[in-house]
Amino acid sequence: MAKVLKKVDVITIGVGWTGGIVAAECAKAGLKVIGLERGGERETGDFAEIHDEYRYAINYGLMQDLSKESITFRNTPKQKALPMRKLGSFLLGEGLGGAGVHWNGWTYRFFPYDFEIKTMTEKRYGKNKLSPDYLLQDWGITYDEMEPYFDRFEKTAGISGEAKNPFEGKRSSDYPNPPLSDTPILQMFAGVTKKMNFHPYRMPAANSSQTYTNPDGEILNECQYCAFCERFGCEYGAKASPIVTVLPTAFRTGNYSVRNHANVIEILKKGDKVTGVKYVDTRTLEEFIQPADIVVLSSFVLNNAKLLMVSKIGTQYDPLSRRGTLGKNYCYQINTGTTAFFDKQFNVFMGSGALGTNIDDFNGDNFDHSHLDFIHGALIFALQSGARPIGSNAVPKGVPSWGSAFKKASIHYYTRNIGIGGQGASMPYFQNYLDLDPIYKDAYGLPLLRMTYNFTDQDRALFKFITQKTEAIAKAMNPKSIISKPQIQDYSIIPYQSTHNVGGTIMGSNPGDSVVNHYLQHWDMDNLFVVGAGNFAHNSGYNPTGTAGALAYRCAEGIIKYHKTGQKLV
Repeated sequence: MAKVLKKVDVITIGVGWTGGIVAAECAKAGLKVIGLERGGERETGDFAEIHDEYRYAINYGLMQDLSKESITFRNTPKQKALPMRKLGSFLLGEGLGGAGVHWNGWTYRFFPYDFEIKTMTEKRYGKNKLSPDYLLQDWGITYDEMEPYFDRFEKTAGISGEAKNPFEGKRSSDYPNPPLSDTPILQMFAGVTKKMNFHPYRMPAANSSQTYTNPDGEILNECQYCAFCERFGCEYGAKASPIVTVLPTAFRTGNYSVRNHANVIEILKKGDKVTGVKYVDTRTLEEFIQPADIVVLSSFVLNNAKLLMVSKIGTQYDPLSRRGTLGKNYCYQINTGTTAFFDKQFNVFMGSGALGTNIDDFNGDNFDHSHLDFIHGALIFALQSGARPIGSNAVPKGVPSWGSAFKKASIHYYTRNIGIGGQGASMPYFQNYLDLDPIYKDAYGLPLLRMTYNFTDQDRALFKFITQKTEAIAKAMNPKSIISKPQIQDYSIIPYQSTHNVGGTIMGSNPGDSVVNHYLQHWDMDNLFVVGAGNFAHNSGYNPTGTAGALAYRCAEGIIKYHKTGQKLV
């Protein structure tokens, strides 16, 4: 029998960026908050002098253990879904701080176009620009309403950048830190794109360009350009993460505590209210019931959706009738690009997770799509994140993929190549969705989440278009040779592509087309909030963390209001 614990004001399920922001804001407001984290504890000291590429980058030392819980995957509803046995296309984080510990630090604000994409697309191109099979919808909130929360997140995380992007929405203030150091690679990209009449600007980075104290008094140290960002924790405390920003703030209030190794298996409810959660201690398998006035799902996209499904909260989306909202609008991204090879050497072994320069000329609706068979676009960038020796083996076309010739070429070109990347948006499609698998279960007896997803004609057209743009930029650099990614066909769960999974618990203006309202409050349960990239009604060409962080501040504001009034937020 589960042991019943003392009731608290707020529970967050998952202690990453969104859970940490909600916890800090609610604890500062005097609410008693508990964070339930199924992974272990972490702090900056755990990563001191551990530049172990094999442990973290290859064997995923900070990621979810798929022997306990995985997902099943298929391309279409007619196929049988099979479990992922090893992480591939995307990497689910686990442990205190979540994926906010091992991210690269790219931090963007989605465009005003993103928040009103259906309205703006129809206004410019008419109602038939995309087929009805694409479930395009507005988010129920505008960029102008979101701007203060973007500003808040950037200041909390000490984002390094420059407000020189002519396509972004209006800003109330500049970035709190100047951009990271410039390099010959980035200067070459900027020079070439300027000559092509594009608009380069420095990548907004959660890697601090200088020592910085945020508004809550938390200190970020200066980036050392060690090249161990993505898939690694930062040993210098220079990469903004929950464990160096919002979590210390929450703990300092005295109103916050975390229970590690606590895997939530059910959200408990009575009538139209949730009453708390049931969780399992992953070490002892003891069960506990934690009552609360307010429950916040702040885990990863896939885990938030699964918890609602196994707890039977909300209406599961059905691709045949196209009714229901839970699991609807699952989206991913396309990732293309061109590698340019040179005789000249570059210091590619140095870098930082978000040390880059971008253009947005082909992102969002910043260019005319009238005669194109897709909408939205892609971020195009040059990045110097640091070429680690095991995973960095770019070679020109015609070189074998193994053997002595490959070894010789990979060593020679290790410091002689530059990648021009393209990261493209993903539009919701009626056959791309999440639900529960009827066959496979996790270590705790719960059904696995099932992902049904494939690239669409929209994705393939955008991929081809952006690949051509990256090729043109690469050729303008006057390289020795180039090689581009091949055209996409069907989506595969391998190799790694992006951990920018979104949708499934989308936000909107009414319960008929969304799971939560514009405060991330569940339509069916007033005291249940669901926050994260799962709220996105589609995916942008940008990374999701900046927008998820802004939504978390919006959510925290809603929770505090609800705690005072007990009323549905409008």
